[in-house]
Amino acid sequence: MAVKDEIEARLTAAFAPSQLVVENESHKHAGHSGDDGSGESHFRIMIRAAAFQDMTRIARHRAVQAALGDLNQRIHAIALDIG
Repeated sequence: MAVKDEIEARLTAAFAPSQLVVENESHKHAGHSGDDGSGESHFRIMIRAAAFQDMTRIARHRAVQAALGDLNQRIHAIALDIG
């Protein structure tokens, strides 16, 4: 399964988002630090879910990172837009 698909599946299961957009931006970082050549190293995630309503910004980021679990070891960079 592609990393993008795994991210979508894990975040959907954890938060039942009303909106979720996962963009693979690895092509923008080809040849840069952190590019492992897999084409799956840099992602931008926009997620909206009621589960985040009473969380601080830091708590939201931690919750997303926890939901991604071991994927964090395979991804070099994630840009998050959480609401």
